[in-house]
Amino acid sequence: MNVVTTDGVTGTVTATRRVGVRGVRGALGRSVAEYVATLDGVSVALGLPAGEPCHTLVEVGLADHDVLGRRGASPTIDAAELVAEADRRGAVHVVLVTSAMVYGAIANNPVPLTEEAVLRPDPRFAYARQLAAAEELVEAWRTARPGRTVAVLRPAIPVAAGGTSSLARALTAGFGQRFGEADPGAQFVHHADVASAVGVAVVRQLDGVYNVAADAAIPGERVRALSGQRWRLPLPERVLEVVGALRWRFQRGPIPPGLRSYTRQPWSVANDKLRAEGWEPTVTGEQAYVESTEAPWWSNVTPKRRQEISLGLLVALLAGGVATGVVLVRRWWRQRTD
Repeated sequence: MNVVTTDGVTGTVTATRRVGVRGVRGALGRSVAEYVATLDGVSVALGLPAGEPCHTLVEVGLADHDVLGRRGASPTIDAAELVAEADRRGAVHVVLVTSAMVYGAIANNPVPLTEEAVLRPDPRFAYARQLAAAEELVEAWRTARPGRTVAVLRPAIPVAAGGTSSLARALTAGFGQRFGEADPGAQFVHHADVASAVGVAVVRQLDGVYNVAADAAIPGERVRALSGQRWRLPLPERVLEVVGALRWRFQRGPIPPGLRSYTRQPWSVANDKLRAEGWEPTVTGEQAYVESTEAPWWSNVTPKRRQEISLGLLVALLAGGVATGVVLVRRWWRQRTD
């Protein structure tokens, strides 16, 4: 039976397939579940009854850093539960959504990274380290029995309107802090494009690793401008590390241990392999970031207007200072002459 998805991707299946979707707790999971439900030749179930069989099992919850943080779980534990459920239901195909952060941010990373790159996540960043371990667990499940297939999707930072992303906020907060050094680019992908990537993996029953990202990274200074981030005094690297660690420890800072390296070194990814399967991003990284960011009012003010506002404030402050000085001098003179 020929199947055509809503974005024009064509694949072939022998019959209607039962697909279970796990991890539908946040905005990203809901986007994926809603999209997969539109695929022809696919019967989607959320929270399958115990023992009910399915052909494909999709796990998207591991990629949702914010949901994981709220419920105190770990990607590794979720992956173990995933393969156990796949065994119980007799699934032969698994689609696992992780993150491009598993590659790590290393000075000698090629730009962009392809799926053949060695995984080198920052060992201090538990989220990325555990996602890499989760991929290993699912790969072991695939090789344990002939006929099984696994599609591992590694998206850049997923963002969308109404979808919170502490990772996006933390990355932005880490830019623009070093003396005389440019920030690496930041790469984002819209929830809708992650969802369509899952759809391609389900329809084509993909087997392998695929990056999911917009076509290009956004320069760090452009991300700062889009976020409306105010200028901050750059500090020496060692001072930043100490201050950042203390702020995180006392819940005053947005950058968790290990994430700072991702604001220092390149880790953008190529999407050519998934494009070859018929997938295309529909939203640029910049558009996705802007849509997800509630920037302060000054981010929408032109540079010229900002200068005018700053000059006006300066004049007002000076005028206020002069007026205060005059009042104080008059008061002092009166006290002397009385």
